[in-house]
Amino acid sequence: MGLAYPVPSVGTAMTQHPKAFGLLAPPPMGIPIRPRRAATGEFQPRSKPALSVVVPAYHEGDGIRSSLDRLTAALGATGTTWEVVVVVDGDAATTSAARKCESSQVRVVGYARNRGKGFALRYGLAQTLGDVVTIIDADMEIAPEEIGRMVSLLQLYQADIVIGSKRHPMSEVRYPLFRQLQSRAFQLLVRVLFRFNVSDTQTGLKVMRREVATRVVDVALVKRFAFDVELLALARHFGYRRLIEAPVRIDYAFETTTDLKAVARVLWDTAAIFYRLRVRHWYDRNAAGGRRALDVGLIDAGSVR
Repeated sequence: MGLAYPVPSVGTAMTQHPKAFGLLAPPPMGIPIRPRRAATGEFQPRSKPALSVVVPAYHEGDGIRSSLDRLTAALGATGTTWEVVVVVDGDAATTSAARKCESSQVRVVGYARNRGKGFALRYGLAQTLGDVVTIIDADMEIAPEEIGRMVSLLQLYQADIVIGSKRHPMSEVRYPLFRQLQSRAFQLLVRVLFRFNVSDTQTGLKVMRREVATRVVDVALVKRFAFDVELLALARHFGYRRLIEAPVRIDYAFETTTDLKAVARVLWDTAAIFYRLRVRHWYDRNAAGGRRALDVGLIDAGSVR
């Protein structure tokens, strides 16, 4: 069940609950995280960060660099160790632009052919090291400054997942009535099919414990539009039911509506998740072998690291 908890400031929460904020302690001395060497494909030595952020990117062009600058500044303000894994979903121009980011804590990975946002997220999650994992859209229309507050909520309430929600009463976002009706209808469908009370599954900012991310990635299949639904449905199915909805700030005014082809694909993918979960029980039968299947899929994608 999604719970809209009050959101304390990081400073207040740390003062009142100091033991809950080991994640926000000053970063320990260690080997800095370095990006992958493009020529050899080998990793530089990396220390384990407390927080990993996965950024799926497609057709972002030169704008990805300013987005990553804003993200790294926001992460630097959290006072914890972190890494960013940018997954470029089959777009050479975005890959080139992203690699201009000067932070040594940003790694850019990807593959030659476009595979969809869901595949990119699975690809990136499989390569993270942090105890807490965040996913955020590459355009940074959802304010990355919210990440620190959401990590605080995860720790303070010992939650499994903190979900950025456009419908939280403290959120700052506006979008057209028709888009609101689309979203509400879809969320009602999701609630009926998967029995969890979350007001907004689709906002592209989520924070979760590593254990949850690993368990879900092991068996997740959705490659494109409904990965968020699959993530939350599987988390609940596997017993991770402590879900918190948190406010977000979104700069984009949602001037366009989702096209019919995308809507149809989301509905199809959502129905497929329900079929695998409730009818065939596919996820339960394949939980042990999911990682092997994912690794094969990533190899077949054609890495362009």
